[in-house]
Amino acid sequence: MDGLKIEVTSITIATPDPRALAAFYSRLLDLPVTTEEGPRPGEPETDGWAQIRNTSGPTLNFEYERVWTTPTWPSRPGTQHATQHLDIHVSDLEAATTHAIYAGATLAPYQPQETVRVLFDPSGHPFCLFT
Repeated sequence: MDGLKIEVTSITIATPDPRALAAFYSRLLDLPVTTEEGPRPGEPETDGWAQIRNTSGPTLNFEYERVWTTPTWPSRPGTQHATQHLDIHVSDLEAATTHAIYAGATLAPYQPQETVRVLFDPSGHPFCLFT
């Protein structure tokens, strides 16, 4: 790839309420919501778009999804499964889990590893905290 540069700069997350989900991740990650757009004419109040810029990692974009089905995790046949998730490094797993729940996350009933906590954001996307 002589001289070719390829870099992931952002991750776009589909959700039925992008501004609310951006507010959640803003609380969780202690990063400001840097862009917010309200609903387009004739669209539901939850329509819109939002963004969190992270100077030390990818930008998170939140995009309205009209036809939303909450992912099932762990996946089960015949259900909507999560096609990707965020992995978030933390210095203290217990404290970070408490913080995430306070910010609006839900702890997943199934926890596959001792050094990882799987949680769900308010739209139902799984994400992992790990040390």
